[in-house]
Amino acid sequence: MDPILLIALVVGIALIVVIVLKTRLDAFAGLLIASVVVGLIAGQDLPGIVGSIKTGFGNTLASIGIVIGLGVAIGKILEVSGAAQAIAVAFLRLFGKGREPWAMTSIGALISIPVFCDSGYVIMNPLARAIARVKKYGYATLGIALAGGMVITHHFVPPTPGPLGVAGILGVSVGSVIITGLVFTVFMIPVVTLYAKWIGPKVEPLINAEIQEAVYGDVRSDRLATVRAAGGGGGVESDAATDLEDLTRESTELGERPEGSKPHRIGPVVGLLPLVVPIVLIVMNTVVSAVDMAAQGTALPAEYEPSTWAGVFVFIGDPVIALLIGLVLAVYLLLPRWTPRKKSHKWLGDAAADAGLILLITGAGGGLGQVLRDTGIGDALAAAIGGLPLPSFLLPFLIASIVRIAQGSGTVSMITAASVTAPVMATIGLDPLVAVMACVAGAMVCSYFNDSYFWVVTRFMGLEGTAALKAHSGMTTVMWAASIPMLFVLSLVLGASG
Repeated sequence: MDPILLIALVVGIALIVVIVLKTRLDAFAGLLIASVVVGLIAGQDLPGIVGSIKTGFGNTLASIGIVIGLGVAIGKILEVSGAAQAIAVAFLRLFGKGREPWAMTSIGALISIPVFCDSGYVIMNPLARAIARVKKYGYATLGIALAGGMVITHHFVPPTPGPLGVAGILGVSVGSVIITGLVFTVFMIPVVTLYAKWIGPKVEPLINAEIQEAVYGDVRSDRLATVRAAGGGGGVESDAATDLEDLTRESTELGERPEGSKPHRIGPVVGLLPLVVPIVLIVMNTVVSAVDMAAQGTALPAEYEPSTWAGVFVFIGDPVIALLIGLVLAVYLLLPRWTPRKKSHKWLGDAAADAGLILLITGAGGGLGQVLRDTGIGDALAAAIGGLPLPSFLLPFLIASIVRIAQGSGTVSMITAASVTAPVMATIGLDPLVAVMACVAGAMVCSYFNDSYFWVVTRFMGLEGTAALKAHSGMTTVMWAASIPMLFVLSLVLGASG
């Protein structure tokens, strides 16, 4: 590989990290500045650099921008309406007594598909506390399981913004990523749960006194006496039911209910519809398109024209239309009729603000990728990687890992890895879907002090120092390691089918 091109790539990635960590600028500005510097070092002319950034930015947001905005809006309505809590409590009851850690991991994985990890953990943490209060023990295990479950789908399953952005940059259908991400989720849930059950009891005594008091109060002193006083345990079960019922109360976000109107309670089935319907439609689009392509004998997706019968499924299963349907369902099914229009507009406006930076970062990542293509760095990198006796998916996987450790943001590390990988996929023989999963899996590694989610989780659990690192950083690193064999299998399966 030409040393100048290698220097340009290394400097560009390092510059993103330095700008985010050491300056007052954010990742959006960092990606744009890195694109300019990479182009200059690689010898691209000045108008060409600007043209590449604009082209990459526009092409990326054209494919994925609306979808990210709609996905974040659905998550906001699930959050403020109380639907997220209703779904969580239903899952807990479904799993049954004694399987609470499994339930908490699954709840976290489900809630984190539409809701950001930080917000989702704040919303669901009272559930973990309620269960621990009844059991008189185990808050650390439940909190770790909940946090890990949220990390799984935050990385693997659209419409979470990170994998959506990566899919857009690498040109992979959202339906394919959803299906594959859900499969990865099924295998990752036991990893998280077993780690939580192993490390939880070790760090439970290290929870600080303030959180111990907030979670357990004075009910922890003598569990046996409490059970006996309750008549063999019946009172404990009653307390559990009461605590869970408290978590399904009417959301305070909705404002004051008009006199005479019924309380607004959301059942789990209704609460799930705005999330499940879009995913089903998107997956149906992917399946129908594959069947229709096979019937037509079309091998390349770019050459595919839907037949009449498949056209309707392709339309309603397009991520834009599917998520638009989900948003309409969320607003009109989850919010009571007496919700003021101004309130719903505000919530949707807040969601747009949350999505704004993600959209900018995703678009800037597309701009960096276009610069790498136009300068020839992509081709040179592909030639260098192709000569190494390593699986090709390790390129995006390791880039995402390095950037994540350096600057903390999972989304930034995913987008950076995808931007570097996009120009080289075909040359190094890397399947685009494998590349997507490698980018998002690599970004799981070692969430620690430079990650805001680390602080949300550890502060709510009352863990500090090495206990916090063991609980959360250790868990995310175990998840990162567990994803490697999954990527091997996926690359073998898609390689064999191709």
